Amino acid sequence: MHYVDGFVLAVPKDNIEAYKHMARTAGEVWKEYGALSYVECIGDDVPYGELTSFPRAVQAKEDEVVVFSWITYPSREARDEINAKVMADPRLASDKWTMPFDGKRLIYGGFKSFMEL
Repeated sequence: MHYVDGFVLAVPKDNIEAYKHMARTAGEVWKEYGALSYVECIGDDVPYGELTSFPRAVQAKEDEVVVFSWITYPSREARDEINAKVMADPRLASDKWTMPFDGKRLIYGGFKSFMEL
């Protein structure tokens, strides 16, 4: 079964194109090092829930959209190896990018698949 890294974040609407550019570059790097897939999605139907919701989770503001993304890997071990290479890649060095979102409100985690249909 695949291993998955998942992400939820809020991106200011004015920064969507910058975010897409950064994500495209990051996706190419992850795939180059062995990720099976790299997916980025912009919220289209993400209502603000009374108790929980994607917008609440990332404290999305009126001028922001929720982005949901994930990366798949062959295994947890492959993910750890791939991520080490990605983090060392100069194309993604922090001095090359102006972050188009507030990284303090980024939610992420690694997940072991238990079902794929």
